[in-house]
Order: sequence, then C-alpha cells, then structure tokens
Amino acid sequence: MISEAISNLLSLRGKKALVTGGGRGIGKDIVNTLLGAGADVAYISNSLSPEQGEMEQLAQQNGVTVQGHAANVADRPRMEEVLKQLADGFGHIDILVNNAGITRDGLLFGMKPEQWQEVIDVNLSSVFHLTKVLSRQMALKKSGCIINMSSVVGLIGNAGQANYAASKAGLIGLTKSVARELAGRSVRVNAIAPGFIETTMTGKLNDKQREGVLGRIPMGRMGSPEEVSRIVLFLASDLASYVTGQVIPVDGGMAI
Repeated sequence: MISEAISNLLSLRGKKALVTGGGRGIGKDIVNTLLGAGADVAYISNSLSPEQGEMEQLAQQNGVTVQGHAANVADRPRMEEVLKQLADGFGHIDILVNNAGITRDGLLFGMKPEQWQEVIDVNLSSVFHLTKVLSRQMALKKSGCIINMSSVVGLIGNAGQANYAASKAGLIGLTKSVARELAGRSVRVNAIAPGFIETTMTGKLNDKQREGVLGRIPMGRMGSPEEVSRIVLFLASDLASYVTGQVIPVDGGMAI
C-alpha cells in the first residue's frame, strides 16, 4: 500500500516538461527518466540526439510524447522561436529543467574575456531568460516546478574554472531568489549540484587525472547520470511538494 502511494506521488502523468541540454549526457538521462514517469517531454540541444529514435520508442511505450529542438540556449532570437513553437504545439510547461551547460577552462591569469562571457551566457544568463518567461506562465497557473543544474564546483570552487564556478554559484543565488518570489504562487524552484558524473566528458580523463578525481570523492567513485536524474524526478514530483529553494548535492560527499 505504501509502495503504491509513493508510486502515485512519483507519477508525472499529464505533466509537460522542458529540458535544456537534453540531447546527451545527464540531460538525455533526465529526458528518459521523465518520459518513464509519464511526462510529455520537449528538449533543447545544440544538435538533436542520435538516440532520438530510442527516446520516441520509450515515449510510445509510456503513452507520452517527446520532441527535440536544435538550439543554442544563449541564442535569444532562436530561443524565442523555440518557445513560440512550444506554445503553439506542445502546450503549457509544468516542469522546467535548466540543464544546459558548457566549460571553457583556464587559469585566471590566462583566461580570455570571451571564455568568461561564453560560459556565463550559456550557464547562467540563458537560465535567467528562460525562467523569466516560463515562470510567468507557471505563476498565472499557480503550479509549476523549476530545477536548475548547478555543480559541486559552484559550492566549493575549482582551480582553472573561475568562469564555470561563478556561473554555477550564480545559479544557486538565482534559484534561492526566484524560489522566494514564486513560493506564494505555488511554483517550486530548486537546484541540484552534481559532482563528477560518468559521462563522455569524464571519460576523456587519463588514468592519472581519474585517480586524482577519485581521491577527492569520499565515496571513492564517480556518480552515474541515473543518480542525478532520480533527484530530478523527486524534485519534479509530488513527493517534493513542500520543497523549494534548496540545493541538493549529488557528489559522493565532495561538498562535505
């Protein structure tokens, strides 16, 4: 009986979700997890996922729909086009997952202004613009959920990633401020701060780099995309109906 009740609370049946950076890595797993929970999902990616067919098959199995839109989230005119397409053919967004992000690493003294600006534009400014538009719709409906993908680096910093750390720390401030503004409208806003997750990006580490990374993780291993997407599902579901303005690290203990 308890299991059935929890299952019902986790269901996203009838909800519509938008995931940025949903074409690969953690974002792709988030899309699949939300589809599996019964949500209709639209995702934005610089290029559409080669696994689009698999996503469509999963959607069909769950009686829902999935659609991809190729766009750079920092390209505001293109994003306005995508939002119009969604408004015309997809409908009201109930769940927004701001997952898109890039790195342009370099030590501070050698970091070029464009390295700084590009990361801020994609990782932080795009979230502001998208949240501003969609949160208005959620506020009018007095229902909605926004999940921002921060990083453990936004909590503890990291040498060579001043731009990335600043963007992810900025997301935490944005999350908490918008959560305060929208709580009275029953719109919840939370953030997730992943640590090192097994993706194609971390797969490029050599043995020495990997050993150094694992030495910084109290649990002694990297996380999986599924371990992040499960927290997205929790925050998007009614299990988290009284949770807002929070930052949940998924980092194997790095931020302790």
